Amino acid sequence: MARTGAAAPKGAKRDDSQRSAGLSREQRLELYYFMRLTRQLEERLVNLYRQTKVVGGLFRSLGQEADAVGSAYALDRSRGDMLSPLIRNLGSMLVQGAKPNEIIRQYMAKGDSPTRGRELNIHYGDLVRGFIGQISHLGEMVPVMAGVTLSFKMRRQNRVGLVYVGDGATSTGAFHEGINFAAVQRCPLVVIVENNGYAYSTPLSKQTAAKQLVDKAIGYGIPGEQADGNDVIATYEVTKRAVDRARAGAGVTLIELMTYRRKGHAEHDNQSYVPPGEIDRWAAENDPIDRYVKRLLSEGFDASELEAIDRRVAEEIDRATDEAEASPMPEPADALVGIYADPPGVDPLWFREGVKSAVDVHERPSSWGTHDV
Repeated sequence: MARTGAAAPKGAKRDDSQRSAGLSREQRLELYYFMRLTRQLEERLVNLYRQTKVVGGLFRSLGQEADAVGSAYALDRSRGDMLSPLIRNLGSMLVQGAKPNEIIRQYMAKGDSPTRGRELNIHYGDLVRGFIGQISHLGEMVPVMAGVTLSFKMRRQNRVGLVYVGDGATSTGAFHEGINFAAVQRCPLVVIVENNGYAYSTPLSKQTAAKQLVDKAIGYGIPGEQADGNDVIATYEVTKRAVDRARAGAGVTLIELMTYRRKGHAEHDNQSYVPPGEIDRWAAENDPIDRYVKRLLSEGFDASELEAIDRRVAEEIDRATDEAEASPMPEPADALVGIYADPPGVDPLWFREGVKSAVDVHERPSSWGTHDV
């Protein structure tokens, strides 16, 4: 199992004989926590953006939280699994150990952000916690992760890599070359295509003649699976199968997650290219958090358990916002530090006093599921 659960909450009935997708009760609650944290963190960033406190653009994953959280949750950090997120995969970084306060600092370009104000949004990585900083050029992280996972194989390390691309990126040369190379080399890599229907603004039907993107796997000689990306359990299951195949030496799997982006490419995008009523229909019928809440309640969870998580998330984000607002902006002279091999001007957040380790990122009640460390 990718994650390990802990004792059941006081007063709760634990039914291990009826686990959902092999996940314990605590792990299923943790999936809800990460999806709720992703959405509420982005809502707070929208608030800061409208106050002109965010530097640069703001990219939302509204409607896609389940695919990022469910897929990342299938990795095993205790084995050193790695992932490469894109701009709509904040949830995957949170699962791997990123903290709300560093995300907010990044968007606000603060001097004590992970990149010391030199880069923005989620353009940063941490090899210890298992996520690699992204390259914005579409598809470029596929060959990068092919190389990363080839290194796992050459070192005989039982590790798996996961890389995200959007539907638009599947038309790029980098995607083709990267996945083809990884397939030939039988790299332990999972390639997730998030099909939200529009790339930046181009409908899928105007981008490719393929009826479904999972069919591209045939051309590379690798397994391909398609799943409902708005169902966090279905996403976890399909990714877990691919991770297990990769770890067993069976090479690459291509996964197409069917989802929907309910906000534009960024906050400046008014989505005028979307047919009237389409966004509202997806929100009403396929919101991933609403769907998961209904599932949890039907499986015997109490609403009070979810409300407790909601309160915890709100407190974490309020605290992270206060910390980020109080952080200083970068010193101009710091732009000259660390260009080549100089020591960093500011220690990364995860090496600061009070942070026990690179994966000690969220304090949770002992009754919750915990990440392998």
